[in-house]
Amino acid sequence: MSSEGLQRCFVLHRRPYSESSLILDVFTEEYGRITLMAKGARGKRSNLKGALQPFTPLLLKWSGNGSMKTLRQAEPISLGLPLSGISLYSAMYVNELIGRILMAEVPMPALFYDYLHALTELAQNENPEPALRRFELALLSSLGYGVDFLHCAGTGEPVDSTMTYRYREQRGFIASVRRDNLTFLGDELIAISERRFTTKEQLKAAKRFTRIALKPYLGGKPLKSRELFRIKREVPGARSIEK
Repeated sequence: MSSEGLQRCFVLHRRPYSESSLILDVFTEEYGRITLMAKGARGKRSNLKGALQPFTPLLLKWSGNGSMKTLRQAEPISLGLPLSGISLYSAMYVNELIGRILMAEVPMPALFYDYLHALTELAQNENPEPALRRFELALLSSLGYGVDFLHCAGTGEPVDSTMTYRYREQRGFIASVRRDNLTFLGDELIAISERRFTTKEQLKAAKRFTRIALKPYLGGKPLKSRELFRIKREVPGARSIEK
């Protein structure tokens, strides 16, 4: 599957190969997630050393029909997005989600734009939580994870913002008097559905739901980016946050 001309892409992850090459895990607008061999990209005379980095918008062209394609051309569209500190760690978490969950070579152009919007939000806002929750929900939607947040699965009635609902996998939300990790207030469900979070409680509820929903896709293997967050929290003066 060779590319048809230059394609908009982002590098999700890169690792050295041989003395001068790179293996790139790439998220593309039209082809989904693919793996590329960038021959000689680490060589002394390569003009790609600084360009093939995560969070830099790129135009790439490749060739090949196997699971690993060969990079033929690369051009940065602009400078890398200004991510640092907690925003950088958050963007690394987003990249790891895509790399772990998306199947190779499955086009997801809508999610590509969601990814671009998430990176832009992370670069512009001090609090990364809303951008992360919105992207997680977009990722779940792209995977076909359909949940009706606005209607009680038991009665079909619209969700009442003051009532409590318990999540049941493959069914939805059922009115409940219990309060545990699987229960949510109606106003939290409405906020999740609209992807607009105006309170800390709504953000916490959205994180709780996306963790529940993403767990089957991630399996038991821990996320490396979460380990980085834990290390960062142990540094004196570090801001406490966990993805």
